Amino acid sequence: MPLVQSKYIPPFYLKNGHMATVIPSAFRKVNDVEYVRERIDTNDGDFLDLDWLAQGSEKLVVISHGLEGSSQRPYVRGMAKYFHKYGWDVLAWNCRSCSGEINKKPRFYHHGDTEDLAQVVRYAVERYGYSTIVLVGFSMGGSMTLKYLGEMVDHVVPQVRGGAAFSVPVDLGSSVDELARKHNNFYRKRFLRKLEHKIKVKAEQYPEKIQCSDFSNIRYFPDFDNLYTAPLHGFKDAADFYNRASANRYMYNIELPTLLVNAWNDPFLPKECYPEKECEIHDYLYFESPDYGGHVGFTLKGSEFNYMERRALQFFNDNID
Repeated sequence: MPLVQSKYIPPFYLKNGHMATVIPSAFRKVNDVEYVRERIDTNDGDFLDLDWLAQGSEKLVVISHGLEGSSQRPYVRGMAKYFHKYGWDVLAWNCRSCSGEINKKPRFYHHGDTEDLAQVVRYAVERYGYSTIVLVGFSMGGSMTLKYLGEMVDHVVPQVRGGAAFSVPVDLGSSVDELARKHNNFYRKRFLRKLEHKIKVKAEQYPEKIQCSDFSNIRYFPDFDNLYTAPLHGFKDAADFYNRASANRYMYNIELPTLLVNAWNDPFLPKECYPEKECEIHDYLYFESPDYGGHVGFTLKGSEFNYMERRALQFFNDNID
């Protein structure tokens, strides 16, 4: 305890990890989600765009998206719609540069970027007075969620009651190594193409601080992170970033009911991202490792909603008062 026996059963055609990852990402449509956007200023003179589904509830779910995602990704919209259906208010926030408008500062966001998440949570409490808040994160957003709950144990606002994180590279360095493997070329190249576009925009904004390298020489994440992520966000180099940003440095300090779900056929995650031994003796961190699900997939046959959405709400209903 708390290792959880998973009840997830995939459609027969989505047992392959790549198929389970790509098909819902490319083809899932979540309709009837009409966010109301609010912009807040950050402490360092930037901004964050928050997308709300509000209905006057005292309960709020804060949703954090994955790398180069946004509140409009189907996995975020699905979670938002499901919680809203069952009476919760929803805050799906966008990391800097991910809301459709480039942010102001030279920096972007990263796996360990909990300061913005902390500000979003504090803002929701101070401005709107929610009595119960839970956090849900996907992939990179899951890293943020676990790190926030673990590194800020004494500073987490009391209204936060728990968390759920799906498909999380809790050991960031080993996941980067996994993405360097040949079978993951498609995902890695796709992420780097998106990041290249943003770097070009930032280089135009801040030519004295950011030089746009020849991206043909950037084939792997350490190349990118050494040139950009580390210096722009206060890390010595890529290795220092992977070490200090990894959720597994912090998540075992968690003192609130928190669910981590990583599928064994997730193409992004090596064995270091399945902390069975650590969670088995943990009082608060529940680990569930279904055989199938891919990376942020978890499709349910014949259902508008997926397993992540049902599982997150079930977990909170069962574990928070």
